[in-house]
Amino acid sequence: MFTSVTNCVTTVTHYLEQIDQHKHLNAFTEVFAEESLERAAELDASQKAGNKSGRLHGVVVGIKDVLCYKNHKVTAASKILDGFVSVYNATAVQRLLDEGAIIIGVCNCDEFAMGSTNENSFYGNVLNALDETKVPGGSSGGSAVAVQAGMCMVSLGSDTGGSVRQPADFCGIVGLKPTYGAISRYGLIAYASSFDQIGIFSNSIEDVALTLEVISGADEFDSTVSMGNFKVGEDTSTLNFQTVLSVDENKKYKIAYFKEALFHPSLDVEIRENILSLIEQLKEEGHLVEAVDFDLLDYIVPAYYVLTTAEASSNLSRFDGVRYGHRTSEAVADLSAFYKRNRSEGFGKEVKRRILLGTFVLSAGYYDAYFSKAQQVRRMLVDKTTNIFKDYDAIVLPTAPTTAVAIGENQDDPIAIYLADIYTVFANLTGLPGISIPLFKHSNGMPFGLQILTNKKEELTLLQLSNALMQRQRTV
Repeated sequence: MFTSVTNCVTTVTHYLEQIDQHKHLNAFTEVFAEESLERAAELDASQKAGNKSGRLHGVVVGIKDVLCYKNHKVTAASKILDGFVSVYNATAVQRLLDEGAIIIGVCNCDEFAMGSTNENSFYGNVLNALDETKVPGGSSGGSAVAVQAGMCMVSLGSDTGGSVRQPADFCGIVGLKPTYGAISRYGLIAYASSFDQIGIFSNSIEDVALTLEVISGADEFDSTVSMGNFKVGEDTSTLNFQTVLSVDENKKYKIAYFKEALFHPSLDVEIRENILSLIEQLKEEGHLVEAVDFDLLDYIVPAYYVLTTAEASSNLSRFDGVRYGHRTSEAVADLSAFYKRNRSEGFGKEVKRRILLGTFVLSAGYYDAYFSKAQQVRRMLVDKTTNIFKDYDAIVLPTAPTTAVAIGENQDDPIAIYLADIYTVFANLTGLPGISIPLFKHSNGMPFGLQILTNKKEELTLLQLSNALMQRQRTV
């Protein structure tokens, strides 16, 4: 839980020292050392003058390099946006600042949030602080490592198919993807607009809950926001998270799990055994935990990659080197060749692959065969989960099929990397809130988490159950 920050300058100085000590992890693309110290001094002076402090007073935050921060560079970790400076604040960023947070720097990520290992960045790989030969997960790997290695208190990432939950799993921290539309996407560089959602990393459920409350809610700049201000209590001015999220030992949950997921051949045996053991323990403690049939598991990843690449093909067409971003220095014959050269030089290999795939599935001869079919699968998934939540409070799943893989593993096999998203993309296809909580440790020394999903707009249930399971694990 955020400790009360009584001296912001001292706090920021500590985190700047941590960032310098861990700079080889490459978690940050830019650090605002002088600026963050100046803001800390202003906050200290304001508090000393007796002014009311914001709910995030002195909280040190890192933001993923896909969130606009006025007068600061935002590049989506891509050469095509090298040097671009934002002219406005993302809504989530503005709300952090309004409540007294201190943004200490921009965190590295996979280019345009496309990747599961943070190896697709213009700025180079991010390293996992627990084992520097391993990836931190992606695409929000820098944001995850920034929290993991103690370089900030909380960080923001984006989650299009697991890009917050999977790095949290690999790094042994908490990672939340809220309901689609819970947080405004205004100022978030788009990958796939009907999937993208800003997410939160921290070391505790309380910190995630408070951050979510601050940055969520209606926004006139984003018509897809679907819920009012997130509240975990009736009176946010006197909110006591310890009380709201405290464990009610008498509360029994109805929890579903997919047998097809836990016995999928891709799942590591040790991960399966630990989750099954937890399920049996929860049953013994009086919770209803049941398997439900889920025969659509093998359709999830194909549907996800058809739809997201199609949306990416459209969203990334704006990056052409004319209005901003990378522009070729070579002479070209005409405007078409100029566009091609700019985009060929500016985009990385993975981004090009997804743009080409998306363009293909949207083409005249293949639209019905791929895009329309994927939309039908998405509809079926939404209908199925709607029925599940008529009888259950939550669904539990693995977060990833393995613990953090070695750097370079599977880089020559993109399909293997895509298939590793099998457990996380489900929440994005259906718009559900999901969280990964660090409950387990593998015999290989790496952590892994449990993924929990609840119905749309049921973040309170999600956070309460997550907090109960984390507290339970501490006492086992």
